[in-house]
Formats: sequence, C-alpha cells, structure tokens
Amino acid sequence: MHFSSDAPRFVAARLVLGVALACGASAHAQTLIDTSAAIGVQNTLNQIQPGVTQVPGNMSVQFDACQMAPELCQNGQPVTAPVQPATSQPAAQPASTQPAAAQPAAAQPATAVPTAATPAQQAGQAQAGTPAVTVVPLTPQQQTQLQVARRSLSEGKYAQARSQFENLIVSNYNNPEPHFGLGLVLYNLGDLRGAAFEFGQFMRFAPGRYEGPYNLGVIATREGRYAEALKLYTEALTLAGTTAPSGPRQQILKALASEQSRARDYNGLAATYAALRQADPTNLEYVYRNAQALFLAGRLDEALPATYAVLERKGSSVQAALLLADIYAAQGLPDRAVRELNSAAARVLTGSDRAELLLHKSDLLLGQKDLRGALQAASDARREDTRSVRAYAREAELQTQLGNRAEAIKAYQAALKLSPKSAAYHADLATLYLAANQYKEAGAEAAQALKLTPDAATQAKAQYVQGVSAYRQGQYAQARNLLNSSVLAVPNADTLLWLGLSYYGLGDYPSAVSVLSESVKLKPTATARQNLASALLATARYTEAEALLRGLVTDEPKNAEGWYLLGLSQQAQKRPDDARQSFKTAANLGEARAKEALK
Repeated sequence: MHFSSDAPRFVAARLVLGVALACGASAHAQTLIDTSAAIGVQNTLNQIQPGVTQVPGNMSVQFDACQMAPELCQNGQPVTAPVQPATSQPAAQPASTQPAAAQPAAAQPATAVPTAATPAQQAGQAQAGTPAVTVVPLTPQQQTQLQVARRSLSEGKYAQARSQFENLIVSNYNNPEPHFGLGLVLYNLGDLRGAAFEFGQFMRFAPGRYEGPYNLGVIATREGRYAEALKLYTEALTLAGTTAPSGPRQQILKALASEQSRARDYNGLAATYAALRQADPTNLEYVYRNAQALFLAGRLDEALPATYAVLERKGSSVQAALLLADIYAAQGLPDRAVRELNSAAARVLTGSDRAELLLHKSDLLLGQKDLRGALQAASDARREDTRSVRAYAREAELQTQLGNRAEAIKAYQAALKLSPKSAAYHADLATLYLAANQYKEAGAEAAQALKLTPDAATQAKAQYVQGVSAYRQGQYAQARNLLNSSVLAVPNADTLLWLGLSYYGLGDYPSAVSVLSESVKLKPTATARQNLASALLATARYTEAEALLRGLVTDEPKNAEGWYLLGLSQQAQKRPDDARQSFKTAANLGEARAKEALK
C-alpha cells in the first residue's frame, strides 16, 4: 500500500475585503420606547384639537367630545367615535448614540401574538361595516391612578405597577395609556407574550402612535421573529414621520438598521443611515456606517466620498482606513489599497491601530499571492503590537505556507502563550507537529484542542491528527475510530484516505474499498486512486482495478508503483504478456518488486 506522507495543511482563507456583514450592530439589545410616562396622559392624543382643556395645576386633560366631533354626537352625548391619529408626539428619553443592534435571543416557539390593525386596515374595516374602536378619556381620578402606577414602574416596583395598571384597565379599558404602561411592566417582568398583547391593545386605541409598532418590533427581535420585526420598525418609522422628536426617531432608525443588516438589505441599510446622518450630521459613526452599507451594496462610487468624509474629520479612524482600502481593492486597485493603508499607518495614534492596518495589508498582499510581502506585513504588525494574537497566528500560517515549519511552530507557540484557550491554534500546532513526525507533541496538542469545546471544523482537525498519528504508529483500530469520528464531523477527502488505509491495515478490504471510493470522488488524487486500486486487488475486483490503474499510469507515466499494480491486475486475469510488459515498465522506473516478478 502507498500512503501520503505529508499531512494536509490547514491554512485559513483570508478575505481581502474586511468588512463585517453585521455592520451597524452593537452588543446591546433594543430597548422599549417609553414616551408616555414623562407627560400627561391625554397630552399624547388630540393635543391641539378643539374641545381639549388642560386642568390648571396638574398634568391631566379634560375632553369635550361633542365639541371635538359634533357630527358624532346626538343630544349632546357622544356616539361611537373613531380613533384620531396623534397630532403631536410626546417627549422621549434620549436614544443611545451608538448604532442600534438587536442582539438575537434564543428562538421561542411560534405563538400567536396579537397585533392591532394599522390605520389603513381600520379604514378598510370601517368600510366593511366593522365598528371603529372608541377611545374613552381618563377621568381625573384615573389620571391620578395612572401617575401612581407610572411612579411604581419608574421605581422598579413591577409587581405593584402591574396590579395598578391592571386595576386601571378594569375601570377604563378603552384608553391606550394603561395598556401602554402595563406592556412596559410585563416586558420588564419577562412576560413577552403579555407585553405584546398590551402593546397590540395600545395600537388599537392609538393607531397613529409609533411607540406601539416599535415596541412590538423589540419583542419580535427578542423572540427571533426578525422579518416581522423589520416590518414593525418600518411601520413605526412611517408613523414617526419627520415630526417625531430626534431621540426616538433615531432610536427607530437604528433598530431598523439592525434588522436590515441582519437581512442583508444593504440598499435599505444605506438609506437608513443616510436618514440618521441627516438627523445628526455631527455623528461620525452614522457617516461611517452609511459608507459601509454603500460598499456592501456595491455602490462603490458613493461609498468612496462618504469614507473620505470620515477621514477628513478624523484622519486617525482605523475603520474608515480599512474600508477605504477595501473599496479600492474591490475596484481592482490593490496597489492603491496598500498605499492607503501605509498612509493611514502613519496617521494612527497607537501601535495596536497600526498592527490592525498592517494585518489588513497582509491580507491584501496574500490575495495577490505575495507570500513574502504578506509575511513581512504580519511581522511588522507583531512588532507594533507584541500582544496581538492575530499577528502571531498570521505569521504562523504564512510560515507554514512558505514551508518554514520550525518558524511556524514558534509563532503558534507564541500565540498560545497569549491565548491558551484557543482550540483552533492548538489544532493548527498539532498538524505541524504531525508533519514533523513528532507524534507525542501532535497528540498532546490535539487532545488539548478537544478539551476546549472546539467548533466542528477544529474538532475534526484534532481527531484527524490523532487518527493519523495512531495509524503511523500501527494502531489501526484506534486510527479507524478517530478518523471515523473526524469524517462524521466534517467530510474530507484526506481524512477518508487515511480512514481507508486504516481499514486496509485491519484487513477489512471491502470497507477500505468503500471509504477510498468516497475519497476519490471528493478529490481524485494519484495517491487516493492508487490506494483504491490496491484495495480492489485485495478484494479480487481485478477488472475495476485495471481500469483505474490504466487511467493512473496514463496521467502519470513515470509512476513505477502504478505500473507494478497494473501488472498484478493483468496477471490475476491470466494475461501474462500484458502483465510482463507492465512489470518491465515498472522495473525500468526502479520498482524492485517488478524486477522480482519478472524472474
């Protein structure tokens, strides 16, 4: 049997364009908009319409419904009245200036979350004869109860606030504010379904308010219903229009941006950040995110000036410099991209920032197949930031590709001193020890990688190292078990090759044929085809072996062992003349066994 003596090298592929897909996302989840708690209840609806009077000395408002809508009254008493959209928006707590990011929560079982009809849907219902909802103003006593409940909410007394809001709803179900407050309480108590129901009721009685769909969007995001969240944030933005206060409007836009990023709607994302730039022109984060979204949307001509707009105001911006390099590289100008990174390295303020730029330069040079230039940039990055794990790891990967195994081992060892719990680095180091036939060290590093809860690819790599080490030491049963586990985790042609060799070593030739056939299908290397031919010969499948070997020696006419095996297949089929010719060719190429066969 012939087997591969070189362990496959596992080198991480590098993306030239270093822009994260989840642009605009931060580590914080969306927060609910609570805009009603700071002002009088009825101040949120119909504020400037006739018939509304402010009660002197307090925050409550009284309504004269028939003065507001006389056509809906009979004998001075109101009949069913349609809900009026808000004519002014309540004050809001300032939104965070950080880009909104909806941190995905664990997906919840699908449940029917009640949502209110949109104004358009309500109009359709009215046309179909469905009665419109009636908003009932709060009495002065109910106003006082509402203020008490809000105070409990603001003080974190959620159980008490829940009872107070629920009691208020019992006395006046047809007012939006108690539903809104109860929704906030239930959200803080972790009752998302209950909160969604109350915000849905809020939307029934206040369809013109943006808080309802926005807060339902936050819940949808928390529950992993991202497409629904996107629709709800879009609805909230439509309701907010251009007249909403800047704080909540930006909060809605950032939530929308987070979901557009998740959906990879980069054109929509660019438009959203353009709106955020308009809302706050001084915010450089918005400018950068707008440029990034334009780049991801493939609108490079628009992304370029937006990126320069960041650098004009903050020349030391590492992220903008990286994006600028990506834009030039995407336009087929890698040399310009490298020059921009060199210029940026002179402007940034810290060694860690310079290291970041140099590592990106290494990526670009690697993309141009300039391995030595890429290695030099990685080494420069390591000198700029001696605590950069990525710099050491990049050096190790590039040294491996250049065949400098000893230097690569040193670099991985340095990386592991800084990041001892990196399963991937332990597995990479294990493959280098395996290639150097240092089986003890290879096994130890692979075992350490497996202890660190690796991902599937790293687990498969570590088991591969252990399996090949066992095979080379004649431990075929152990090799079979380890390699089988590896290939189940991540199917791989090389792993299948060694697994087939392990079956062959155990004398299980039918299994060897089956596994080696799969290896050949994935990667028909000469080594895999030759080993499959040997297994076919061992199972007396001579015709198949001959066909495979004829193809092999046609592709590699100087493959001495291939000619020898071809002779064996012909000899087994009682064709001595053909076998003798194949043995002669093998003998002339230096195959000693063929010389013996000719005697």
